Amino acid sequence: MLSKLHTSGLRGIDGFNIRVEVDVAKGLPTYAVVGLPDAGIKESKDRVVAAVRNSGFDFPVKKITVNLAPAEVKKTGTHFDLPIALGVLAASGKVKKEAAARLETAVFIGELALDGALRPVIGVLPMLLSLKQSGSRKIAIVPVENSAEAALSGLDCLAAGSLKEALDWINGAAELSPCRPAERELRATALGDFSEVKNQAFAKRALEIAAAGSHNVIMIGPPGTGKSMLARRFASILPPLTDEEALEVTKIYSVIGLIKSSRLITERPFREPHHTISDAALIGGGTNPRPGEVSLAHNGVLFLDEFTEFSRPAIESLREPLESWKVTVSRVKETVVYPARCLLVAAMNPCPCGYLGHDVRECSCTPLQVHKYRAKVSGPIMDRIDLHLQLSPIKFADWEALPRGETSRTVGERVAAAMAAQRVRFKDSGIRANAFMGVRELREHCRLPEGAAGLLETAMNKLGFSARSLDKILKISRTVADLDGSPEVKKAHIIEAMQYRALDKTTELVAK
Repeated sequence: MLSKLHTSGLRGIDGFNIRVEVDVAKGLPTYAVVGLPDAGIKESKDRVVAAVRNSGFDFPVKKITVNLAPAEVKKTGTHFDLPIALGVLAASGKVKKEAAARLETAVFIGELALDGALRPVIGVLPMLLSLKQSGSRKIAIVPVENSAEAALSGLDCLAAGSLKEALDWINGAAELSPCRPAERELRATALGDFSEVKNQAFAKRALEIAAAGSHNVIMIGPPGTGKSMLARRFASILPPLTDEEALEVTKIYSVIGLIKSSRLITERPFREPHHTISDAALIGGGTNPRPGEVSLAHNGVLFLDEFTEFSRPAIESLREPLESWKVTVSRVKETVVYPARCLLVAAMNPCPCGYLGHDVRECSCTPLQVHKYRAKVSGPIMDRIDLHLQLSPIKFADWEALPRGETSRTVGERVAAAMAAQRVRFKDSGIRANAFMGVRELREHCRLPEGAAGLLETAMNKLGFSARSLDKILKISRTVADLDGSPEVKKAHIIEAMQYRALDKTTELVAK
């Protein structure tokens, strides 16, 4: 006897529909799963057999064939346990004929315990969102522990605690509880406040611009100048995620099982990987591809401290994400795309010992050591970073004085106002911030004021600015104008923006 039902699979952070076909026929007792299943699905045989028997049913001692269609797409995950087990029971006559329509109009997702209980699985939200986007009106049956996450999709979802509960619902013998989203949890972050950073007014202004326009930034300076302190407080001036952004971030974290309490993630991600991270872990990939740190920082901040201590392949792998804001992982059998629209904040010393150009301490590095150290950050990478900041050591008088800087709340209000202006400007284009403008948007929203063309020509001819650098300057100047409340880019805005591209004027990092 043949049974058919539906489930969903994952490709990257997107779901796709899968039809589960189970045939129970006469013959030697065998159990085969076809349709490019991974090892986890093949191992589900023992879980399914034990779960069916421990739920009070006889497992058929016959030739069982399970097909996961479409057969040409690789399937991964443990959430196929429930649909396979229900398919076996349906093909064995455990589903009433009048309930066949209910079996056809539902999507089943869940991992089985040996006693028949349903365990939570990863990726429920992206699977159901893709189902919703396809226009499907099917009802989703998910484990109880995934119910809050499933409710975020907006689909009609029901929570089942066991295989028997799911089968009773199909037969109309019992009802399942509808899934409801968990209440949003507002937590106070421990990021610190911008006012705690003493002096460094130039760097604070640059980071405010970076936050307002989603511009990447690199900070260079001796140890103890506040690079890490500034970076960790940078997230405190960013506005909360919008509903659309929160859903995107939650999808990514759902795929790798990092959702806490099945709640919608409303805080902007702040990722700070160690410099020993591999390029695959930073960008994403692996034998079974999964998102890397740049994707986990999507719509948030990726802080790379001690930037030059990262491996050269890891640093160079950032080229494409910094330009296209996505990561494409290609394998022989599949290609997946992960979003990577993160704001990069990098920090590094000017030399191996850290004191090149220091006012008091003498640098102990040889010219060759300095050259090798700086060569770890190539020109193309520096060209893709919008803001280049050089920090100087803090003097005793500044260190001793009480904090006098603006609070994160005050700076954050200006950032939020500038970002609101950008949302209005780009409402019909899908662009979210000035840093993501293309050529057409640059021409439309960043028209050069009188006298600015000569400044940019000098920068290109005498200081060695590339065409990409000039585009970055225009994008930064647009953000400066937004912070200033100006509808047009003025010459003063362009002059300020050029100050943050000082490192473009030489192939080596400039030390004060």
